Amino acid sequence: MSKLKTLIKNLGPGLLFASMAIGTSHLVLSTKAGAQYGWIMIIPIILANVLKYPFFEFGIRYTNVTGKSIIEGYHKRGKGYLWLYALITLITSVAGPAALCSITAGLFINLFGIEGISFTTIAVCLFVFNSILLIIGKYKLLETTLKFLIPILFIALLATTILVINSGSATTIVNFDPPKLFDELGILFLITLIGWMPTAVEASSWLSLWSAEKYKVDQYKPTLKDALREFNTGYILTTILAIFFLIIGCMTLYGSGTELSGNAITFADQVITLFTTHIGDWAYVFIAVSAFATMYSTCLTQHDAISRVSIDIIGLLVGKHEKFAGKKYYAIGIIIIAIVSIVVLYTLGANLGLILAIATTTSFVLAPIIGYMNLRNVMSSDVPEANRPKRGLQILTYLGISFLSLLALYYGWILIF
Repeated sequence: MSKLKTLIKNLGPGLLFASMAIGTSHLVLSTKAGAQYGWIMIIPIILANVLKYPFFEFGIRYTNVTGKSIIEGYHKRGKGYLWLYALITLITSVAGPAALCSITAGLFINLFGIEGISFTTIAVCLFVFNSILLIIGKYKLLETTLKFLIPILFIALLATTILVINSGSATTIVNFDPPKLFDELGILFLITLIGWMPTAVEASSWLSLWSAEKYKVDQYKPTLKDALREFNTGYILTTILAIFFLIIGCMTLYGSGTELSGNAITFADQVITLFTTHIGDWAYVFIAVSAFATMYSTCLTQHDAISRVSIDIIGLLVGKHEKFAGKKYYAIGIIIIAIVSIVVLYTLGANLGLILAIATTTSFVLAPIIGYMNLRNVMSSDVPEANRPKRGLQILTYLGISFLSLLALYYGWILIF
């Protein structure tokens, strides 16, 4: 079998990772990075993707070699590891899906001109639709859906990027004074961008569970080399898409003097309006498809991932892991996440930004610890020495842990002082 055929056959976890990662961190942060600070921001985007690579790769490596999820690896290292990860999952699960679905619903309304229906109603409909889709189709339908959705997203974004470049840079206002990157606001934005690019580190366990499910569904486990090739394809795609959004921000907004909203829904609406003004109304369809597909794919994959992670953790904590791995408990997890998210939308919607800020801060600050936990797993006796990461990857891991630790400490210092 040729390398291309093998890659296509193994498509799954890396593809899901790409669809999950290209949400707010790309649509909002990458575009905003280019719009506010220009081309220099390509450096932190690439730096973040390189330094965080090992943490995500270890999720694939551990599951491929051991046949177990990396969460089971945490459990084997000690219950303290598992309880810490459970706490992070609990905090992020409360706000993450609700916030993503509300942003997706807002985009749906703004981009397709729906009137007379609140974004909350649309968000609830999305949760119901996603729940039905995931419960009926499970992993296989999710993978198949994204095999169609991601190419559409990539083509739409590529077309938008080419159109933007072809139209030339935005007109620079007189006496334009670019914002300083290394003042307090600039540093804070850099920390946020690097912290959430390409996504939060705890998503490494999502990759692990998707891999385990694919092997079970396909009744086939690829070699470690083939599994890593598939993941690397998705990871590189994620980085390329981040650069696309950066280019779009640079070409359409940098130097224009436009003040961008911090609200994701308003921000997306601003960007769409500016794109059509810069390129032309005829390009609206490319931009609309790109923005909505970006957020919807993230919304769908996160719903699936958090459900899987929650069930896996509970099963290990109560000592009934095999029982909780059944289809019934997956469906229960999907429904519970949907119900909790809908309740959060209706009761805490006004404070959703604050709740999400707490969740994202928690996962960001604890990211170096998760990176170290993942390294402990792949360097343990669970993984034969021949399948452990090489010295170069180990060094990159320690660099990533050190870098994220310094960022977390500095971020904490800024928040306190």
